[in-house]
Parts: sequence; C-alpha cells; structure tokens
Amino acid sequence: MADELDELYEVRQDEFTTLRTKLAAAAKQRGDTDTAKQISAARKPTAAAWVVNRLALRDRDIRTRLAGLGERLKDAHSAMDGERIRALSTEQRRLVDDVARAAFEEAEIADPSAALRDDVTGTLQAAIADPDVASRLGRLTKAEQWSGFGEFGDTTMVFTQTRKTTSRKKPAEEPQQDAKRDAKRDDKRATARAALAAAERTKADADAALAELQSDLATARLRRDDARRRLRDAETASTAAQDAYDRGKQAGRDAAAVVKQAKAQLR
Repeated sequence: MADELDELYEVRQDEFTTLRTKLAAAAKQRGDTDTAKQISAARKPTAAAWVVNRLALRDRDIRTRLAGLGERLKDAHSAMDGERIRALSTEQRRLVDDVARAAFEEAEIADPSAALRDDVTGTLQAAIADPDVASRLGRLTKAEQWSGFGEFGDTTMVFTQTRKTTSRKKPAEEPQQDAKRDAKRDDKRATARAALAAAERTKADADAALAELQSDLATARLRRDDARRRLRDAETASTAAQDAYDRGKQAGRDAAAVVKQAKAQLR
C-alpha cells in the first residue's frame, strides 16, 4: 500500500481524485478491502503540502536532513549555547531556502505566489522543529506551521534574557522585574501566536475540505453527464430497434399476404 500512497501523494493535484478512485477500485478488485478503504480515505493535499510531499517522496534524504538539524538545534537550546544557536539558526535559514527552492523546481513552479512560498517554508521550518511533522513528510494534507514557542522558544527566551541582564549590570532587583515583565509579554505573544496558528490551521483545513468537495462534485457531474449521454444513446438505439421491428413485422405481414394470394391462384 505504501507504494500506492506514494504514487497518490506525488501526483499533481488535478489528478489526485481520479487516481485515488482508480487505486481504490484496483485494491478492492483484488480483494484488499483494507487498502481500498485507506486509499479512499486519503485526503487531497493543499498546494503547499503537495509541493513538499513531492520533493520528500523523490528525495528521501530531505526528511533526514530536516530532522537532523532539528535535533542539533534542540541540543543547542537545551545547553543554552548562544554561539551554537546562532550558527545553527543561520544553517536553518539556508537549509529551508535550499529545500524550498528544490521543492518548487520538482513541482515545476517557476514563480510561486508569496502565500504559497510562505506556506512551504513554514512547513519546512515546522518539520525542523517538530519530529512528528518531519515523520509525516510525503503524507501531508495541509501546510504546517510552527508557532515559534514551546521547547525551542522557552530556552531562547531564557538565554536572551540572561545575556541582556548581565550586559546591563543592573541591580539585582531590576533584572527580576524585567524578567517578570518580559515573561508576561512573552506569554501574551505566545498566546496570540498560538491563536493565530490555530486559526490558520482551521482555515487551511476548511480550504482543503472545500477543494476536496469541489473535486468530488466535478467528478460526480462528469459521471452524471456520462450517464445521461449513455441513457440518450440507449433510448435512441431502443427507438431505432422498435422501428426496425415494426418494419420487419409489416414486411412479414406483406409477405404472408403475397403467399396467400399465390396459393389462391394455384387453386
């Protein structure tokens, strides 16, 4: 089934629904009902998810590179190693840019919109920060976003605050007050970012669901139109057959009359 899902998530978006129906029917025909159900349940990816999936399926090393950098960043943040964090952050920006560029090339998108570019880079950043996202590359159904807080964000905040307070050399009370104000401000920002990320995910899910329904509707209409055409053809063929039958029946009657007349003459 993995190969079938790879094929499904790599194919272009406008071919997704048709191929899904074809693969599910093939699985059902060979008696593999579980695979047929899983294929039928596969959701059509958004544009950004498809771009990332296509590259991840064609270059299996992408997942390893993103996840590996994420582990190194996690270790650096845990150790509060500012120099290493800065170096890895620069590497992160470079890696995300390189992978995004490669993804658009694989997707044959020469001039992606700003929104699509943001969604793709946001998904790649999320894959670095979140091992779960990295593990799902190739099967994504929507763009992913890392909210920018949590384990990485907390350690960054602590490190930054420590550097600022030591450099200013304030009395002991002032750093504590600053830290409290900064903590409250960061909490508010984190909450706002979380709400924004949740709203964006909800919108992305709604957009994906709408796109899926539109695709299904278009397929259903094509099937309906095809059924109507075949019905018209069948009705035309039926009418023609009835006419032919009526003519044949009349011809039989005419022939019977000729036979009857010939017999009468013989008598």
